[in-house]
Amino acid sequence: MKPRMKGCKSALKENMLLLLTILGVLLGILLGFALRYANPSEETIMLISFPGDILMRMLKMLILPLIVSSLISGLAGLDAKSSGKMGSRAIVYYMTTTLIAAVIGIILVVCIHPGNPDIKKQYEVDEKAETRVSTLDAFLDLIRNMFPENIVQACFQQAQTMYRNATHTVKKLTMGGGDSASDFNDTLGFNESDMLNVTPTTAPSTTYQERYVGFKDGTNVLGLIVFCTAFGMMISAMGKEGKLMVEFFSVLNDVIMRVVILVMWYSPIGILFLIMGKILEIEDLADTGRQLGMYMVTVILGLAIHGLVVLPTLYFFFAGRKNPLVFMKGMLQAWVTAVGTASSSATLPVTFRCLEENLGIDKRVTRFVLPIGATVNMDGTALYEAVAALFIAQMNNIPLTPGEIITVSLTATAASIGAASVPSAGLVTMLLVLTAVGLPTKDISLIVAVDWLLDRLRTSINVLGDAFGTAIVAHLSRHELAKVDAEHPEDSRRYSRSSHPHESLGEEMHPLNKPPTNHDNQIQLDPPPHYPDLKGKSDTSM
Repeated sequence: MKPRMKGCKSALKENMLLLLTILGVLLGILLGFALRYANPSEETIMLISFPGDILMRMLKMLILPLIVSSLISGLAGLDAKSSGKMGSRAIVYYMTTTLIAAVIGIILVVCIHPGNPDIKKQYEVDEKAETRVSTLDAFLDLIRNMFPENIVQACFQQAQTMYRNATHTVKKLTMGGGDSASDFNDTLGFNESDMLNVTPTTAPSTTYQERYVGFKDGTNVLGLIVFCTAFGMMISAMGKEGKLMVEFFSVLNDVIMRVVILVMWYSPIGILFLIMGKILEIEDLADTGRQLGMYMVTVILGLAIHGLVVLPTLYFFFAGRKNPLVFMKGMLQAWVTAVGTASSSATLPVTFRCLEENLGIDKRVTRFVLPIGATVNMDGTALYEAVAALFIAQMNNIPLTPGEIITVSLTATAASIGAASVPSAGLVTMLLVLTAVGLPTKDISLIVAVDWLLDRLRTSINVLGDAFGTAIVAHLSRHELAKVDAEHPEDSRRYSRSSHPHESLGEEMHPLNKPPTNHDNQIQLDPPPHYPDLKGKSDTSM
């Protein structure tokens, strides 16, 4: 009986943070619905949401140093060939799963047909909400942000094509006799009095939309990833000369992960108040559920199929036929955090901890693949955008041809790559999908009412897709990693799999944390000199 009790206490202690986080989610839902009957004011809702806002700020604070340190330290431990193969595998996985997600969404929305024209009649659509969006501008902005002109500015701003009203005015010169300036210039014979009679006149001005490249607030994660990737590969190519920089960024990464643990113990409280605040912000929950219920069912069903069937199947076949349920259990903490925060970037520190500590994935893979995945791999967003586009078409009685449906799937895949990993970013990129097939963008306002819930669910699928992809890439790259370890055995412990919870925090790097061995003493101490007059005497000082 005592061993069983001891085992229960040990399991409870190990999973305390996970249990508290799940409890925070459930309590947030229950208390949120219960407090709706009190009709709290806007100020009260703001105060209720405040602890959750603090959690989001703390997690976002860690994103920048975590991405920089993890990418550079991870790539510095790989050679150019290994990192190239690893990156290629990751990109192929991202493109494949994102396209599959979009296709699943299209198949479901065509079969279920949740769009009903009566829904639009019962909602007031803002006619001024029509937004001008250019697919070309979005594509150029994506490439432009990959190469920021100022790496410091990229930490808090990103480039975006904008439009402004400009006026084109044509000025015309006329002579005293009414001749135009062109007639005047063509005149060969003129005197000084003719020059004095010239008067400027203004033609009617025309207004047009002028395109220019501006900046909007938000971290340019894509540009930082490109810069850190090149920086890490150059450090790796430098060999011993770059070892000091490798140690610096490795220790920086370990420090950030220690801070993550502190923040995670606050996360159950923050998630509790985040969910409460979001539920209290909904104006008419019953009416929203009645009108958009089938749309929500379609999206949730598609996310469930992709997250519980497609991704585990890919993991089983491409990661050495391992049990996907065990993997998903290890990722439960990150999944719950994603549901609470609705941001894959804010969940990134927790995802690192789950993969490295719970599942033992090689740190060189997690540090390279995860930051890229959190930026470009948006399976849930692609599925959501495909469903929303066809839902809006069905509401407007606009039949889409097979070619237009294929355009929706491809555009949703491409748009999800450019979606910022922040809450409700899918609503912004959805404009590209609607514009690509000529659907009214103002109808997005109809589905904003349920985005608070769907955003959390699709974010959890995004995080799960990143994690499965990292594990698959780690398995496919195991031979390259083993070869690098054989060539550089002195660095193998730095990126080795974690066998103890504290090892993932970098304690294996520090000699003070290693148990003393004769081998260590032989390395650290020179052999004592041999003197004839000391023969037979013991050196007690040694």
